[in-house]
Amino acid sequence: MSARGNTTSAVEVTNISRHGVWLLAHDRELFMPEEFPWFKEQPVKAILHVEEPSSGHFYWPDIDVDLTEEIIEHPERFPNKAKSA
Repeated sequence: MSARGNTTSAVEVTNISRHGVWLLAHDRELFMPEEFPWFKEQPVKAILHVEEPSSGHFYWPDIDVDLTEEIIEHPERFPNKAKSA
């Protein structure tokens, strides 16, 4: 029995390449191509540090990026994306 408040992450970054970032969440693989500007030129450690505060909502605290499963799967529905620094 685990201690109260301890959870096992159901989300993890499984691959990072020049083509994009692969995220495994609940036995589903999601791909964020290089067009997702927030991950460019970030340290690997920051990209690997992902949390899921609620189901389908992913947060990278080291780079202050919030993305939902819908944004990742259908970026064309969200044309007003933030510009990377």
